[in-house]
Amino acid sequence: MDPLQDVLNVVEATSYLSTAFIAGGDWAVRFEPPLGVKFNSVQRGHCLLAVDGQAAPIALAPDDCYLLTQPRAFTLASDLSLATVPAGRIFRENPARAGAGEEVVMVGGGFRFNERARSLLLDNLPPVLHVPGDRPEAETVRWALRHIGTELTGGGLGAGAIAEHLAMVMLIEVLRLHLAQRPGDTSGWLAGLADPLVADAIRAMHERPGQAWTVAELAAVSRVSRSTLAARFKQVVGQGPLEYLTAWRIELASQRLREGTQTLDRIARDVGYGSESALSTAFKRVMGSSPREYRRSSDTVGR
Repeated sequence: MDPLQDVLNVVEATSYLSTAFIAGGDWAVRFEPPLGVKFNSVQRGHCLLAVDGQAAPIALAPDDCYLLTQPRAFTLASDLSLATVPAGRIFRENPARAGAGEEVVMVGGGFRFNERARSLLLDNLPPVLHVPGDRPEAETVRWALRHIGTELTGGGLGAGAIAEHLAMVMLIEVLRLHLAQRPGDTSGWLAGLADPLVADAIRAMHERPGQAWTVAELAAVSRVSRSTLAARFKQVVGQGPLEYLTAWRIELASQRLREGTQTLDRIARDVGYGSESALSTAFKRVMGSSPREYRRSSDTVGR
């Protein structure tokens, strides 16, 4: 079982693509804070990215991409000292254009998640993940981004669907690269996946969430002592192994409640609680409402 895939499924991740962006000459465009995760990739040319709250701008070159993981306003520009034009004004056209000429070509889009995504997937990431296109290890990212550009400009049968699936490939690969190269910049369960000692315990809990795990059993999976796993898990993930297990069980239960196809008793037993009442107690402690109340509210929102 792949914990990253598990979490992307639970947060109901979907991708979307926006119109291409073309710019040339002197230009500066101001973007409002996005919902979810925003990405852009440079197909041609060079420009600067400045994100609110970040000390230094990022120079973007051909094949570079970035993920904006937090809802922060940002500016793309040839020169950040220039007066900015609101993005909404230029994105009324397709493709969107800024300045004069076609020195810079970008494609972009984003990822939408359900309301629980920020705490699970986004809160523990840096506000901006920048992947330089000239890195050998970024080949998969470059491949996905080039094909996204090809699909968006080619307009063939199913181009939009293909491009959206490629965007998910890019998201997963960028997260992989970040974890491999800068694990210290991330905390929480994502950091746990990059930690060789903690990762085995996390995978075991995702493979068998219904098992009555003890810290000692998880330590045996990780081939370390109970005290070593408990200390390391707390240090890296920010909570103990059994706290994490409870949180993951509740996420799984929440997903199944939103789907609305299983009884509460079946959900309780599948995610590791012996009865509906045991699930209700844990669920209300974590979510602030009972499973039945959560299901009703999800049904209302879905209508």
